[in-house]
Amino acid sequence: MPECLNHSGEVFDPVRRKWVAQTPEEEVRQAVIKYLHEKKGFPLELMQVEGAITLNGMVRRCDIVVYNGEMTPKMIVECKRPDVAITQKVADQACRYNTVLQVPWLLLTNGKQSLVLKVTEESTLQQVAEVPKWGEL
Repeated sequence: MPECLNHSGEVFDPVRRKWVAQTPEEEVRQAVIKYLHEKKGFPLELMQVEGAITLNGMVRRCDIVVYNGEMTPKMIVECKRPDVAITQKVADQACRYNTVLQVPWLLLTNGKQSLVLKVTEESTLQQVAEVPKWGEL
C-alpha cells in the first residue's frame, strides 16, 4: 500500500496537510500536486487546493491554484476523474474561474489526458507542450 494512503480510504494531501477522502478525482489531484512539486519545482506552500472564489455571486472552488513568491495567482489546475474527458466544457470552466483570478496558465487534466494552456497578451489561449517550471510562470 502506498505510504500516502491510510486504512480508511483516505489519502494525505501535503498542501492542505490533512487526510482527505480517496476519490478518483482526488487521486488525480494528488498525482498533479506530486508532479508539479517533484518534477516542476512548484513549492507546496505556494499551492492552494479547493480555494474558494466568488463567480457571478456564487462560491466556486478551484482544484489547485499556484501562486508566485508575491502570492499572485499564476496557474489554475482543473482536475477531473480519469473517466471524464478533457473537453471544451472543462476548458470553459477553467476560463470562467480565470475571469476572477486572471492567471497566465491553465492546466486541465484527468490524469490520462492533460491540456496546458497559456493566456496570451491578446487574451487568447495557446496550447503548449508541457507545464513550465515554477520559476518560468
